[in-house]
This record gives sequence, C-alpha cells and structure tokens, in this order.
Amino acid sequence: MAAKTLTRAELSEAVYQEVGLSRNESADLVETVLKEISDVLAQGEAVKISSFGTFSIRQKGKRVGRNPKTGEEVPILPRRVLVFRASHVMKNRINRSARASG
Repeated sequence: MAAKTLTRAELSEAVYQEVGLSRNESADLVETVLKEISDVLAQGEAVKISSFGTFSIRQKGKRVGRNPKTGEEVPILPRRVLVFRASHVMKNRINRSARASG
C-alpha cells in the first residue's frame, strides 16, 4: 500500500474549494499559518491545535552512539527535536478510519 502525501499545493486547493478565497489568497493563507507554526516552534514554544494535536520541542542530551557498520563509538551532540502528540479526538478518528478500511 503506497502512502499518499498531502502537499502545500493540495492544502491551498482545499482552502480555495472550502472557503472561497482566490487561489493566491488561499496559498498565502496556508503559507502564513505554516510560517507562524514554524516560528513559534523555533522559539521553543508548543503549538496546540484543538482536536488535532500538540507540536512541541524536546531537548535531547549529548550521548554516545555507535556506527552500525564499523562499531565505532561516535558522540551525538545535544539537539532539539520536534515532537507531535495527537489529540484523543484525532486518535479516535484515525482508528475509526482504519477499522472501516481494514
């Protein structure tokens, strides 16, 4: 089963179809929303979208990893990672959809 990926263009088209803005206005709206979410996350804050989920930043500490080919130990530097936690509403919707198609 090949997974389909939703693109920015498809999001813009959906806004155009549902809201009735022009295609350019729809694309600008999608870009503005995505930029706002990105900017807030880059500042280290969480983004909570009701009935969808929460995007947050988690700090990972320095650790020692291993090169799987050579077995050599390699230091992995501390970094921030993006985490998404789906809401219960979204989890239920996904599970209903999986049961209906499976």
